Amino acid sequence: MKKPLEVLALYPRHDYTLAGAFASRAQRAPERPFLLFGGKTWSWREFQQAVDRAARLLLARGIRKGDRFGVMARNCDGHVLLLFALARIGAIMVPVNPEFGVDEARYVLHHAEVSAVAAGSDTLDIARKACEGLAVAPWIILLDAGRDDVPLLQDLIARAPEAVLPRDVSPDETCLIVYTSGTTGFPKGAMHSQRSFVTGGEAFVQRVYLQDDERVMIVLPLFHINALFYSVAGTLAAGASMVIVPKFSATTFWQTAVDSGATEVNIIEAIGTILKNRPRSEFRPEHRIRKVYGVRQAVAQTFREEFGIPHLIGGYGMTEIPGVTCNPFEGPAKPGSMGPIGRHPDPQRPWAQCRVVNDEGRDVPNGEVGELLVKTPIVMQGYFHDPEQTRAAFVDGWFQTGDLVRRDADGYFFFVARKKDIIRRRGENIAGAELDRVIGEHPGVHEAAAIPVAAELGEDEILVAVVRKPGYDVTADEVAQWCRERLAPMKVPRYVAFVEALPHTPTHKVAKMTLRADPTLRERATDLAKASP
Repeated sequence: MKKPLEVLALYPRHDYTLAGAFASRAQRAPERPFLLFGGKTWSWREFQQAVDRAARLLLARGIRKGDRFGVMARNCDGHVLLLFALARIGAIMVPVNPEFGVDEARYVLHHAEVSAVAAGSDTLDIARKACEGLAVAPWIILLDAGRDDVPLLQDLIARAPEAVLPRDVSPDETCLIVYTSGTTGFPKGAMHSQRSFVTGGEAFVQRVYLQDDERVMIVLPLFHINALFYSVAGTLAAGASMVIVPKFSATTFWQTAVDSGATEVNIIEAIGTILKNRPRSEFRPEHRIRKVYGVRQAVAQTFREEFGIPHLIGGYGMTEIPGVTCNPFEGPAKPGSMGPIGRHPDPQRPWAQCRVVNDEGRDVPNGEVGELLVKTPIVMQGYFHDPEQTRAAFVDGWFQTGDLVRRDADGYFFFVARKKDIIRRRGENIAGAELDRVIGEHPGVHEAAAIPVAAELGEDEILVAVVRKPGYDVTADEVAQWCRERLAPMKVPRYVAFVEALPHTPTHKVAKMTLRADPTLRERATDLAKASP
């Protein structure tokens, strides 16, 4: 296995534009596979030619440097093609969640003031309605199947006119605006440069020791920073291959891995839990996956021992600051930790700096909990059209994550809770995330979410919303007893509400703001203070 810097050294130096990085990788062996999707395999040469044709098409349609282009579709090769073609002319891709309704999509597309939108057949009607009212009606195209009134991207590319592509595209041009999931209000559009995208890919090579002959299976959505900055950018940096899956499916996950020859995949906590709980009849032991990024402690044993995957890597990043910390590929990994500060394959390249501070902004000693502040070379350029929120996100050049962590003596960071997920009970701070994890480990619980509700004497009481696993009839008393056996008395919830499902954000995090806004939840909950003798 090559060292990460040896992988990068396989290719000529480049200018850190997407076009420059791609050309650097393509010239080594242009017939190697670059992207596999829907039964088609694109070689590096074929994809580079398609990007140039697509860039000429965009210019012919009036798309210029700085213009925003929305993409609202399920994962497909068109996402990656448009990302590189737009970057080639200095324009910007705005990925949009294909599950959005009209109002959600309207906010993003209007806020970004898009000039064009690429949709899927199943999102076209919503995208069209969402674009109504824009000052200039955007050009709309389809990525998967043409219609009489809406052209197909591939058909248009085939007829792209000749044009001179610009030579003045800088690596510091914005290439992506990724909107946050908006758990605390309207989504914010985090802007990232081409340099940050390419550099983020190089850092991912370091995190998972990605090799030039590997196949990265992309099951996470391409509107999310993980799939873009880690999987796509990592494939680019390593000169590897990517396999795009339209949408995660637990039923077909292992068969897809076998059929595609995937060796690496990124997941989130929800996917890990789902795969752990699926029937083993779906598992295919002949799969070739050897690395998984994003495995949490609760499922690590299953992935390693039952699924036979030796390298399980976890880290920390946000839409605004991708890839900050990571458990080292070469070890040691500390269970439950986010790892130490990550690094670039080139030891001479500086990477992130992290501080843990109290409410007064003073650094706290190792072992104490505080908010994580970050400086990193791939920090966002700011929030699009929102200078006030951009200013509020930083203090003296440090990005304020809003996450509470602790750092141990070895420099490993451990997530405690979102700062806004703290429950204040009788003078003590309680992390809702800890309760979520502990209750979620009950054999009869599928998912749990702890939120604060007003206490009679001020501050908060703890309410836990619980989704039972099928076939289990867990009671509120059993949930409380489970907590008593594992947590301090202060952390045992007063209220337990059983629900059919929890609300989730587009990135599959529990939408606790939605739970807090539900006035009936407390009314439906069992009050254990009253139930107790």
